[in-house]
Amino acid sequence: MNQHRLSAVALATVIVVCAVLLIRPVATLAEQAPPAKKSSGPVHVEADRMESLQNENAVEFTGRVVAKQEGLIIHADRMIVYYLSEEEKARLPASDTRKMKKLYATGHVELQNEGWIATGDNMEYFEQERKVYLTGNTKVWQDNNIVTGEAVTLYLDQGKSIVERSQKKGERVKAFFYPGSEGENKGVKNEK
Repeated sequence: MNQHRLSAVALATVIVVCAVLLIRPVATLAEQAPPAKKSSGPVHVEADRMESLQNENAVEFTGRVVAKQEGLIIHADRMIVYYLSEEEKARLPASDTRKMKKLYATGHVELQNEGWIATGDNMEYFEQERKVYLTGNTKVWQDNNIVTGEAVTLYLDQGKSIVERSQKKGERVKAFFYPGSEGENKGVKNEK
């Protein structure tokens, strides 16, 4: 009975955490794309398997994971959502309603929103900083424009993105901007 209650609590926490992640606007390739629509609509998470990791304050989804809320969709082979412990939540200011600490997604990661798509091998999302870090063969498309590199950091509240090259000899960040595309040449910074 206690295990079922805990699993229900863990599932409810994951739904709230995904809602927090998915309802906020995500930074775009070129800052010009419309922000994600904020909504109180439901978050729908599907996977082949879900496991509550109580000792780690986490829930793991595996097998064709899809998290959706209206126009924003996250796909991955595996997703682990780490939520704040009761002690961590108690230390937050009363106005801070965060429940999630961080989220990791691995394997065929794809984020989709109106007007853009970002892909990579791995994704880390840090709730406090509102930062997404995509690594491994990353690509970001907006309209006809594309930027590729080894890693992409998206600062969600700042509307800023950084694309980094691989450390392999001769590797470079590549950007293709097409005349007439929205957001041309804005918001992309090469940091290496």
